[in-house]
Amino acid sequence: MNRHSLVGLVLLALPCLLPIHAIGGQALHLPADGDPEQARPLIIHAALDLAHVRPLLNAFHRRHPRVDIVYRNLTTLSLHERFLGRPEEVDVMISSAMPWQFALANAGHARPLDDATLADWPTRAHWRRELIAFTFEPIIMVVHRDLAQISATPNNHGELLALLLEHRQELKGRVASYDPVQSGAGYAYAMEESRRSPRYWDLIAALGGVDARLMDTTAEMLDGLEEGHLLIGYNLLGSYAAPIVEANPELTLIIPDDYALVTRRLAFVPRRAPHPDTATLFMEYLMSRQGQRTLAEETSLGALHPALKGPGTATELRERFGDALHSPRLGPGLLVGLDRLKRQALLARFRREFQRESSGVMDAETATTAD
Repeated sequence: MNRHSLVGLVLLALPCLLPIHAIGGQALHLPADGDPEQARPLIIHAALDLAHVRPLLNAFHRRHPRVDIVYRNLTTLSLHERFLGRPEEVDVMISSAMPWQFALANAGHARPLDDATLADWPTRAHWRRELIAFTFEPIIMVVHRDLAQISATPNNHGELLALLLEHRQELKGRVASYDPVQSGAGYAYAMEESRRSPRYWDLIAALGGVDARLMDTTAEMLDGLEEGHLLIGYNLLGSYAAPIVEANPELTLIIPDDYALVTRRLAFVPRRAPHPDTATLFMEYLMSRQGQRTLAEETSLGALHPALKGPGTATELRERFGDALHSPRLGPGLLVGLDRLKRQALLARFRREFQRESSGVMDAETATTAD
């Protein structure tokens, strides 16, 4: 898929429509209109960049101006750890690290929503009325146009593998992907892809063979691609990459045509939420046609509502790519990758395969994760 065809899939996030007051670098505040004494507080903690969530918060605030919103953006693991330490301080939890969100809900931390709230929501997009999937975000590749000086653009994993093997010297240090040790999202992708593809470990070895740079976030990879230091980014979060690619004619976004992982943002209301009524109001908006239309039209997160069609929706992507799209099922299977021994085994194999053809060394210590 070329850059211009993405216009039909995702739209650029629009500028803020209401004044937003920053609280440090990773938080924002939408104050309630009118008398502060009559405000309805809402505290959201998420692993979702501010640029992508602002249109959604703006639209919700326009509909409910008496709600006083505090939003904090954290990395996936810091979000998880902060919640475990202070579960009573937050009304809504949002993250794309699906195993970690499921683990919290499975441990009894999530408050169930009523049947009426979920009446129009697909059963595959929620678990026990507690954990709600509300976005549809493919994991993609991004290439710089200078790659054309070396080879044709790869359209799938097989072509990428062949490219890495055939042009090892030319691509040395100019390819990047997630570090599954440092990144919760990266680990989740590695876990899922190793199940899906029999050639996954060959691809990891080939990435090591070109001394691929392992990074913590999609933003880091996009910075390297925009600057021209990198020629290929593998397994980037498509929702974060799409606006950057759309604005930069030197970059091309590829949804692999053989298979593409899909992550879904998961949200829940904690059982100890300080403002459960306001939290439920926000969750209802997330799943409403109005809220989902905002996701489709004003963000690149991908609307999941089954009634919505056209650009920026899961329906559009499924029509284009069909069975090539794979999203982990919401269920106990997500917990497998969080088992300590299984996690250690997967990371050990990743390190071994990556170093098979690599001149570099990967740090094996488990550290914090990032979105």
